[in-house]
Amino acid sequence: MNTETPLPELGQRVADVVRTVMDEARPKLVRAALSGERGEGQNKRHSDNFLSVHDLWAHGRYRELMREHIASFVYASEEAEPLVVGKDADPDLVVLVDPLDTSELAVRGLHGYTHVLVYSRSLARPVVAVVGDIFHHVQMYLAVRDDSGTDRAYAVTADSQRHRLDPQPIKALAQSLVTNYMMRPAERFLPLARQERLLHALGRPGDDGKSRGRIGVDFGSVGLGHIAAGFTDAMVEFAKGFAIWDLSPGHYVLHAAGGVVIDLNGEPIPLDYGLRSLSDIAAAMNGRRKFIAAGSAKLAHEILAELEL
Repeated sequence: MNTETPLPELGQRVADVVRTVMDEARPKLVRAALSGERGEGQNKRHSDNFLSVHDLWAHGRYRELMREHIASFVYASEEAEPLVVGKDADPDLVVLVDPLDTSELAVRGLHGYTHVLVYSRSLARPVVAVVGDIFHHVQMYLAVRDDSGTDRAYAVTADSQRHRLDPQPIKALAQSLVTNYMMRPAERFLPLARQERLLHALGRPGDDGKSRGRIGVDFGSVGLGHIAAGFTDAMVEFAKGFAIWDLSPGHYVLHAAGGVVIDLNGEPIPLDYGLRSLSDIAAAMNGRRKFIAAGSAKLAHEILAELEL
């Protein structure tokens, strides 16, 4: 449903920054797609990842825009080492950014996402997350911590309509749409294809003889945003794991909407990412998490029971 409840000031400012970056990036990406001039460069930080001039542009643009809204913060972007921005030598807030997720598809005009998480080191948890979808009408998945300490989640459309995201009805696995980032053939698709027990469980027919379970492709944090909105039911990542900038913004959105993210031991993944110092932040940027995200704990554990790990 639509809601007119004002966002906390920081949440509104971050959402406005993300919208600005998307509005400026979109024509650049469309031109790249139509011209075939995709601006790919060598990725020295992550040798197996696609890197374009658009990733680097968005990295710099976020740092510039965030300085206008937050006096001091640690800027932790996928594209560079963490650095302190502003006069405070030890700021409370960490701004974690993936400037352009799925950029190899973005420069083809297919899919493109951008992630921002604002994390309070004193609270040891996120206070704002925005997952931006550059090419679709549902344009942002947003989570904020309000003045009472309550986490709220929203989907925001391109015409600025805000919709509150609340817990979804509990679904059984055989009735669910479960997604996975399966794009890399050897690294991710083959491990998924070998999960015969999970795939058979998804294909199990109901009492009417119809099979309603589905497997689908999704990407980084936006996949968890889709669960929060009820567009999909769960997401699994058991092969390589997601980096913090791919998982944590969507993790907070899904948490605020009443969903769950567990590790492969069945334990909830905490919102405390341990970002206590610059060295902690740098170390977190090099780690990866395997997980199951779902609209309910019941569905998450039902999926875990079917995984052959």
